[in-house]
Amino acid sequence: MKKVIRSNSDWKTKLSDSSYKITREKNTETPFSGKYNLNKECGIYKCICCNNILFDSQKKFDSGTGWPSFYDTSSNESIIETEDNSFGMKRIEVTCKLCDAHLGHVFDDGPYPTFKRYCINSLSLKFFKKSNNVK
Repeated sequence: MKKVIRSNSDWKTKLSDSSYKITREKNTETPFSGKYNLNKECGIYKCICCNNILFDSQKKFDSGTGWPSFYDTSSNESIIETEDNSFGMKRIEVTCKLCDAHLGHVFDDGPYPTFKRYCINSLSLKFFKKSNNVK
C-alpha cells in the first residue's frame, strides 16, 4: 500500500470544512450527530480522505456513546494506533494507515471477541452499501 501524502491546501479542497477539521486537525464531532452512528445497513466504511477500507458493518455495534463503534478493523493494514495524552486523558488515537487521517479513538470496553471499541467520527468515513442485505 502506497502512502497518500497531500498538502493541507489540497486536503482543504478535497474535504468539507467539517471533515477537514476532524481528519486533519484531530477535532471530534458532537456525539449523536454523525450520519453513521445509527446506520444498520450492510457495507464497508472507507476513509473519507483516501478510500482505504477501514471497517465492515458486520463488526459495528451500538455502544450508546453517540459515535459509530466497531469491535474490530477491516484488516491489520487499515489503521495505526498511537498513544494520545491530549486534554489530560490517556487514550489511543486511531488514524488511517494510508493517509494519517484522524478517525477517532479505541478503548478496551467493547464486546466479545476483541473487547475493543473503535469509537469513530462519521465525518472521517464514507459508507459503501453492499448489494445484498445479509449482515
